[in-house]
Amino acid sequence: MQMPRAAIVMGGIPATNMALFHRTRFMVGDPTAYAEVPAPDGSWKRVFVCRDIELERARRFAAADEVFCPSDLAPESGLSGDRETATAQALVELLRREGVSEAVTDRSLPFSYANELMQHGIRLSYDPDLGVRDRRSKGDDEVAFLREAQSLTEGAMRMVCETIGRASPDAKGILLHEGAPLTSERVRRMIDLYCLERGASTHYGSIVAGGPIGADCHHRGGGPLYTEQPIIVDIFPMVNATHYNGDCTRTVVNGEVPPVVASMHAAVIEAKQAAEEAIRPGATGEQVHLAAIGVIERHGFASGLPSADTDPSFISMVHGTGHGIGLDVHEPPLLDRKGPVLVEGDVLTVEPGLYCKAVGGVRVEDMVVVTRDGVTNLNTLPTGLQWA
Repeated sequence: MQMPRAAIVMGGIPATNMALFHRTRFMVGDPTAYAEVPAPDGSWKRVFVCRDIELERARRFAAADEVFCPSDLAPESGLSGDRETATAQALVELLRREGVSEAVTDRSLPFSYANELMQHGIRLSYDPDLGVRDRRSKGDDEVAFLREAQSLTEGAMRMVCETIGRASPDAKGILLHEGAPLTSERVRRMIDLYCLERGASTHYGSIVAGGPIGADCHHRGGGPLYTEQPIIVDIFPMVNATHYNGDCTRTVVNGEVPPVVASMHAAVIEAKQAAEEAIRPGATGEQVHLAAIGVIERHGFASGLPSADTDPSFISMVHGTGHGIGLDVHEPPLLDRKGPVLVEGDVLTVEPGLYCKAVGGVRVEDMVVVTRDGVTNLNTLPTGLQWA
C-alpha cells in the first residue's frame, strides 16, 4: 500500500511574500493560502484561498486548479473575525476535507498559519529549500524581466552619474547643479522621479553616499556632495508591472581622482572580472567570493570588517561579492563564504567594493546570468570613475 504523501502548504500576503507570489503568480495585499494536495493517481492539485472579492480575478489569473474563499471552507466552529486567522482556518479545513494529515512548508509561512495547522492535528515539517530552489534557476521570461529592470536601472544610473560628473563645485568644493547644492537627498529624489515616470518604484530607497560616509557600505548618504571625493550610487528599483528588480552600483568622482581612490577602483574592477570568470554551474558562491578576495589582497588591501580602533586609513572589502536577485533584491544564493553551488539560470549581482573611513568607498556592481559556459552580463554602462 502506498504511503500518503505530505501536502505542500504556503501562506501569507503575496504582495510582501515573494515566495508565495512566485508560486501563485497572483498579486494581492490580503492574506491568502496555497496548497498542493496529492491525489491517489500521483498527481497534484493546486488550491488557492483568497478573499471573496478577489475570487473572480484569482480564478482567471492565479496559478491554481481550484480557487476558494475562506467562507467556502469554513469549519463547523465558524471562522475568526481576524482575516489572517480565518484564512489559516480555511487552509486547515481544506486539508481535512482532502484527507491530508501531514504537510510540508517553507521558511516564509507565518506562525499564525503554522499554529492553526498544528493545533488541528496536521503534522507540519519544514523544507528550507521550498520556495527557494524553484526561484533560483530563472526561466527565459524571468531573465527578460530582469534584463528590462536592469536596463531601466542603468538609465537612472547614467542620468545620476552624468549629473554628478558635470556639476560645478563652489569655493568650498560643494557640487552645484542648476544653481543649487547637489545633495544625496536631492539625487535620490531625481532617481525616484526617473523610475516613477518609467513604471518602477524605489520602495527600498537608493544609496548616494559621498566621501567618508561611503565607508559604511549600506549608508544611504546625506548632505552635500563634494568634488574630488568618491560617491557611491547604488540603485535597485522594482518594475511595477513584473515585480522584478534591477540592481546596479557605480562610483563617480567629480573632478580630479585622488590616487588612493584610483588604486581602490583598479582593485575593485579586477576583482569583479575575476569573480565573473569564476562563475559557472557547479562552482560555489564561496569560490567566486575567494576569487574576488584574492585580487583584493594581491592589490595590498584587506578583507573583513575593521575593529573599532583600526586606523582610519585601513582599506578593506567588508562584504560578500554578490547575491541572487529576482522578485526580491536580495535572494539566494550568496557569493560569500559558505555560498552554495551555483546552477544554470541563477541571476546574480557581482559587486566587490573597498571601504576606508578616511576616504569613503568604491563599489561597482553588475547583474549576470549563469549560463552553461559561464555568465551573460546584463549591464552595458561604463565602470569608470569620471562621467563628465
